[in-house]
Amino acid sequence: MAVNTKRILVLGAYGFIGAEVVRALQAAGFAVAGLGRCAEQAARVLPGAPFARGDLRHLLQPEDWMPLLQGVDAVVNCAGVLQDMTPGELEAVHHTAVTALAAACADRGIKVVQVSAAGAAPHAATEFMRSKARGDAALRASGAAAWILKPGLVIGQGAFGGTRLLRMLAAVPLVQPVALAKAPVQCIGMADLAAAVAAALNGVLPPGTYDLVEDQPHSLEEVLAETRSWLGFTSARMVLRLPGWLLRPVAAGADALGRLGWRSPLRSTAIAEIQSGVRGDPEPCRAVTGRGMATLPSIYRSLPAGREQRLDAQMALVMPFAVAVLSLFWLASGLIGLWQLEAAANVLMAEGWSIFPAKTSVVFWSFADIALGLAVLWRPWAARACLGMAAVSLVYLMSASVAAPQLWADPLGPLVKVLPGILLALMTHQLLEER
Repeated sequence: MAVNTKRILVLGAYGFIGAEVVRALQAAGFAVAGLGRCAEQAARVLPGAPFARGDLRHLLQPEDWMPLLQGVDAVVNCAGVLQDMTPGELEAVHHTAVTALAAACADRGIKVVQVSAAGAAPHAATEFMRSKARGDAALRASGAAAWILKPGLVIGQGAFGGTRLLRMLAAVPLVQPVALAKAPVQCIGMADLAAAVAAALNGVLPPGTYDLVEDQPHSLEEVLAETRSWLGFTSARMVLRLPGWLLRPVAAGADALGRLGWRSPLRSTAIAEIQSGVRGDPEPCRAVTGRGMATLPSIYRSLPAGREQRLDAQMALVMPFAVAVLSLFWLASGLIGLWQLEAAANVLMAEGWSIFPAKTSVVFWSFADIALGLAVLWRPWAARACLGMAAVSLVYLMSASVAAPQLWADPLGPLVKVLPGILLALMTHQLLEER
């Protein structure tokens, strides 16, 4: 591997695109450091890579960037958010922070490679695209040496956002559900995107704005069929083409879950982007490089697929249902305990408990069940809530084994049935790990 003296800072380094860009640049010999919000995730995704903690929502002035740019020759911005999780997040991350970064880089002679999105334009249908376009425009106006790369739907070995949604839908057994089946989509392989970033940093690609897309669009239905075939799932017996009007309540539900911290790929912005079509013009990039981007079939042929990809797709499909079942089970358990307070207390009183501690215990654990059933719905707490469910279930088993051991032999199996609940909570805890 050739040694490259250029020092590169990658923003959003442990994300879907950022992680692959970091690995590709490291393989090309660049000295790469990452920047993002969570050092723990970075260490898990990119073990051993230098990393600085930073949040673009708070890097809104050129001087905020100065400590992070010490000794840096170029910045690659792979950071982005699909939809506001907090008010103003899109504007801060895609425009204000990029404007400040561009000014700081122009002042220091630092190159900037911006990973934008195909379709980003001032009058685009979504604020995601409009805010991306404002950031792109600020970067072009800054005077910094700038490359604005606008990929289509990015296909890689990993999966996140739209790519994960494709795999989830492809994992549905027997039938292939699809809405907006005729929506046009142009894809790009992660390898081509990372190669374009490296070409910009090496001076092979001149500064400018480039759509990174394959030559011809596919319909969304065709993209799903290619994805299903690549994963190795059996062909669907029928295609279930869902009506467009159904997307509005689906998006509204996904947006509501977004307020609870769940970044569903079915939120209104994602659906609006599919409705608009994922398209770009491949000619400017071809005119400079002399070649086009790999087509979707060739992208998938270049990516190995096996049991782990199929299992990931299936588990991504199952995870929302697992969370819903856990929430309903624990809420029902707590509410039934309060509703049947006398009957539940009588079980303990039959074992020698007095009425006050028996009722107090039932009320306490009923509210604990309700709290866990609600906590698993709040995304930042969901994984810990699953561990809490497993722990509380073990407390129930041990306490019942001491206080009422005959329940193990009960024909309805009230204690035996706790065991699969513990297993579901522990499995869901693992499914909730995003990267």
